[in-house]
Amino acid sequence: MAGTGKAHLSQGETVLRIEDLFVEFPVGRSGLKVSAVAGISIDVREGETLGLVGESGCGKSTLGKAIMQIVRANSGHVMFGDIDLMTLQGEELRQTRPRLQMIFQDPISSLNPRRRVGKIVREGLDIWKIGDEASRQAKVLEVLEVVGIDAEAAIGRRPHEFSGGQCQRISIARAVATEPRVIICDEPVSALDVSVQAQILNLLEDMKARYGLTLVFIAHDLAVVKNISDRVAVMYLGKLCEIATPDDLYASPAHPYTAALLSAIPVADPEVNPTLRGGVGGEIPSPLAPPSGCRFRTRCPLATEKCAEEEPQIQEIRPNHFVACHFPLAEGQELPALEANIA
Repeated sequence: MAGTGKAHLSQGETVLRIEDLFVEFPVGRSGLKVSAVAGISIDVREGETLGLVGESGCGKSTLGKAIMQIVRANSGHVMFGDIDLMTLQGEELRQTRPRLQMIFQDPISSLNPRRRVGKIVREGLDIWKIGDEASRQAKVLEVLEVVGIDAEAAIGRRPHEFSGGQCQRISIARAVATEPRVIICDEPVSALDVSVQAQILNLLEDMKARYGLTLVFIAHDLAVVKNISDRVAVMYLGKLCEIATPDDLYASPAHPYTAALLSAIPVADPEVNPTLRGGVGGEIPSPLAPPSGCRFRTRCPLATEKCAEEEPQIQEIRPNHFVACHFPLAEGQELPALEANIA
């Protein structure tokens, strides 16, 4: 799996384009480095929702933070329109903040506990002096009402007085208040109850249509990603392995890792034995010393010597369906059962 290449990048205009992005973190004084994002190239078109999925620790959130420049990448390019965010510093970088926002995973800790909700949502408007006093207050009331919060009752209260779902709605209101072009959604529903998840997902879709937003939706829940995304990209150990439309990806996964992820989705049938479904065994390799060639080869039931010697390049196997694998799965092909893989 996990390979490199740019065959999947659009030739037309994109609102966000990431090329050859590397993010590494030093490990104390050992001289070792964790390879969190290793040569990712991906783009996001105007008005679309790009889903980003993978196991915990694969680098999804780090990629989102690197796009925002919260974490500074070691190398590569992050093109926001015609601006390379990697070249910006200080005030120049600050000038992009109103147009590129982020919704964080933990809705409660991402809100300042000492500030009242009205001030939290209004903060970006005040910092950038968007409109006058009356228009800012009107904007705060508008976005709170749009996300389903009683604005008049909420603006004087603090975050601890709200539930997790309500705090996430407030976070969304804060993100859209400055009317950004792109919002990075870092697992915005993973900490919420299932019923509340559906409400937040519907809200994001409504906000996207209302404000003309472009979304990067990071999650590990494959069912959630399928319902909200226009395209889905799959990551493993800092690398991109497959990207396609959700219907194509879920119906005919071409990468063994994607097929294994899909096989792990619970089935509401007590007669189904989950241990007999296709999948992979073993543990994720350490990002301190990732495997040579294909990073997935140590867990892949289809791996050969070629996978250890050559890193696969992203290739188009079907229209708008790209995969980085030496031996992509054919349509309808299934992985061996999980018990066989473990053996």
